[in-house]
Amino acid sequence: MENNIYAKPFVKWAGGKKQLLMEFNGRLPTHLKESGTIKRYVEPFVGGGAMFFFLKRHYFIGESILLDINRELVMAYQVIKNDHKSLIAFLKDIEDNHLNKDEDGRKKNYYKIREIYNSEGHNFDFENYNTKWIERTGHFIFMNKTCFNGLFRQNKKGEFNVPFGLYKNPRIYDENNIKLVNQALKDTEVICSDFTNSEIHITENTFVYLDPPYRPLTKTSNFTNYSKYGFNDIDQVKLASFFKKLDQIGAYLMLSNSDPKNEDLNDEFFDKLYIGYNIERVSAKRNINRDASGRGIVNELIVTNY
Repeated sequence: MENNIYAKPFVKWAGGKKQLLMEFNGRLPTHLKESGTIKRYVEPFVGGGAMFFFLKRHYFIGESILLDINRELVMAYQVIKNDHKSLIAFLKDIEDNHLNKDEDGRKKNYYKIREIYNSEGHNFDFENYNTKWIERTGHFIFMNKTCFNGLFRQNKKGEFNVPFGLYKNPRIYDENNIKLVNQALKDTEVICSDFTNSEIHITENTFVYLDPPYRPLTKTSNFTNYSKYGFNDIDQVKLASFFKKLDQIGAYLMLSNSDPKNEDLNDEFFDKLYIGYNIERVSAKRNINRDASGRGIVNELIVTNY
């Protein structure tokens, strides 16, 4: 079923799943593929939303609930859902101003906006929707499209700390895509919360896709700072217990993660955590690594309970 909402992620996001979407689609529960309908969809780590937008395009989703612990990201989703026209106008101004500068001017402009963004973040009202959300979301998207490697990384103070990226002609926003994202988010609830709080939205037959911050493959590639909270092995164990709990509820579960066997064939971390469930290994290209020689084809895990 083609829903004709061709929305795609509006930000670059480490660990994005675009290249694995067809692998996921082939492993959806049979009844969903046959009917073309997902009555209830919950995604506790929405990130850039590649899976959600893919499903919105190809399936009818009756109800969808998206969660993420990154409050900046969730705010951006909510702004696009509630006031995308004002955001587009703000982004147009910020893009025109930035692209009219030379390279040195763009660099200064980037750090100026990053400084404003970080200074305002300490006392920012993330609870009550107001017009300041539009400006902050605009700055969030601007930095995402102009920073080094399109990363979103926060220090323990919750400050964005990625340096300026060298782009000749960065496209800071896509007006048409923002409009499509707005359409895709209709009848969708977006919540800023830890993954464990998604349980209240999950009932029997709910389809749940879990895409946590991946376990680092090496000690030098420990990028899990999508938020100031991080995500370590203790969290991975906690997530596996949550997976088992949702399985007992009767939900249909799909989870993805890195495969530690890429580096150590004897590493059974996930095989032990998800013993008794279906664990498959699929090939993917790792795109974000500070060492270019470390980029290449690796295996990733897909775990399902059906």
